[in-house]
Amino acid sequence: MMNSETVEKLRSMKLGAMARYFDKQLSDIDISSLTFEERFGILVDVEWTTRRNNKLKRLIRAAAYSEPDAALENIEYTPDRNLDRALLERLASCEYILKFRNVILLGVSGSGKTYISNALGMKANRNFMTVKYIRLPELLADMAIARSDGTYKKVLKTYKTVKLLILDEWLLTPLKDMEARDLLEIIEGRYHKGSTIFCSQFDVKGWYEKIGDPTLADAIVDRIVNDAYKIIIGGKESMRKKNGFIQSE
Repeated sequence: MMNSETVEKLRSMKLGAMARYFDKQLSDIDISSLTFEERFGILVDVEWTTRRNNKLKRLIRAAAYSEPDAALENIEYTPDRNLDRALLERLASCEYILKFRNVILLGVSGSGKTYISNALGMKANRNFMTVKYIRLPELLADMAIARSDGTYKKVLKTYKTVKLLILDEWLLTPLKDMEARDLLEIIEGRYHKGSTIFCSQFDVKGWYEKIGDPTLADAIVDRIVNDAYKIIIGGKESMRKKNGFIQSE
């Protein structure tokens, strides 16, 4: 009776993993040979590991990756891609996030920008950092909706405070004036406070025309490129086509 009450108390305190393993210990003959300290240590380890695993799952789910299976270990370093393996391995340490540095990924459509950005995001998650992946058109739509329904400050804070923000399809199309101002608010709010990965088909010099207003363009680009890592992905053939996702013509 006392043991069953202990299990229920553990569950009521939201120590479910500890409760399950304690219940298992009661019927495990091998466990009886261990000291109290050893048995208690196992219970604590089980609960701690379960909570960490659950937290990691929540972080990955919240990041909303388009390629949740992306992993730096699976990146293809073929000669035509001209990828700097040493740099990517250095970024895998997530030190750039601790130092609030940005990453600019440049390459043609299908070159693997999204995959690499998602793989870097997964590394950040595994270091228990918050990550948000979103296509720029979706972010701009979110901001427009938030402005109309009165949640602008709340949504803006979300994009400002996440540890690593991944912006895909960066400046794929020209911005409207209000969109450029929204981006400036986000970029300014993250400056020296968070890291952002920008995935773009266009070199930095082409960003000014896409943003439009010269003053806003200068303010946005200056805050992005200052102390940023720049990775140019080579190769003319789409990685999606190469891996069989697009049928050859």
